[in-house]
Amino acid sequence: MKVLTLDDFDLKGKTVFLRVDMNCPINPETFEISGTKRIEEAIETLQSLKEAKVVIGSHQGRVGNYEYTGMDKHAKVLEKLMGREIKYVEDTIGEAAQNAIKNLKDGEILLLDNLRLCAEENYEFTPENAAKTIMVSRLSKLFDLCVLDSFPSAHRSHPSIVGFPQALPACAGRIVEREVRNLNEIMTVAKAPHVIVLGGSKIPDRLEAIKLLIQNGRADHVLLTGLIGNVFMRAQARIKSPLGIKREDEVVAKAHALIGEYPDVFATPVDIAINKDGERVEMDVREMGKGDKIFDLGPKTVEYYSKLIAGAGTVFISGPAGFFEKENFSYGTKALLDAVANSMATTIVSGGHLTTALKQQGLADKINHVSTAGGALVLYLTGEKLPMIKALEDAATKHRSKE
Repeated sequence: MKVLTLDDFDLKGKTVFLRVDMNCPINPETFEISGTKRIEEAIETLQSLKEAKVVIGSHQGRVGNYEYTGMDKHAKVLEKLMGREIKYVEDTIGEAAQNAIKNLKDGEILLLDNLRLCAEENYEFTPENAAKTIMVSRLSKLFDLCVLDSFPSAHRSHPSIVGFPQALPACAGRIVEREVRNLNEIMTVAKAPHVIVLGGSKIPDRLEAIKLLIQNGRADHVLLTGLIGNVFMRAQARIKSPLGIKREDEVVAKAHALIGEYPDVFATPVDIAINKDGERVEMDVREMGKGDKIFDLGPKTVEYYSKLIAGAGTVFISGPAGFFEKENFSYGTKALLDAVANSMATTIVSGGHLTTALKQQGLADKINHVSTAGGALVLYLTGEKLPMIKALEDAATKHRSKE
């Protein structure tokens, strides 16, 4: 591997900044964590760091969204999973955080509050400028090593991801090490036809990635669900009313251009389920009324998509097909995961929501590669160099030049 791993360092007594991704699904009604897979994933690296003083940094949600919360509940979940004390500080870069870091003893673990409470973590920077942020310049003095194990955020150039490796020796954690190795192996055996099943809500990122996947021969069929499916149906004029999303005109225009450029690649839902007073009501897309909100796929769409999945050589699925957290609207997500798990293709399931659903269905063992990464994995499959991987490779080059 081009990057350094934990095996390249003497970790005993070192103070380590461990960037993980504990950005979990949050129940919109109770605000409790509804899937702990990403917290569970941090444990392997933490166990490798048992002789160090470990400071964990993660984000949760986006500013202004309901899932944007503090990390106190994450600390409790981690404590329960590990059966040991996890220190927690309601601070990220201030005096309370700095003092808590300085007071750590060997073998202790401290979780900082949501890194996005620090404004800088909500923006992307060049690595050089990320290293000049207050977050990195203030905290890096307190650390001996930076360990990056947040593959789901690997496509972001945030200070905690690309800034610390500029200021400190840096290596990959166990998850990143395994993801990169597994994905490289999978991509060497991946065969056509490539079927991509995309849902979720991060539209601009998805649109860029779709184009790259098609151009690089990684997407013969793109089956659309969720909010991105709605954007394409709006571009096809099959949904008549505005969707009410950010930058709607811009993303619909981009979707329209993609359909025009690659007319035979895209499949969009033919029937859907809407929420009528809490009840599931299925209908043809053409029957939708003004103000009807799509909550799931209908059975005809699932059957159509399942046939394309059954004939695939490689299947990549990322993002839920609807509001799968609500039992009434989990049908599409569950049925598509079932189709992927039972196909003869090389299969990759991606994203925190889908890995939670996969675990609930007991299908994880039938998938070739399961990753909690969503957008990062989509970009990785296009052949694009992810900012975090580049930061780790540059840190490895710098480290080796000093040996």
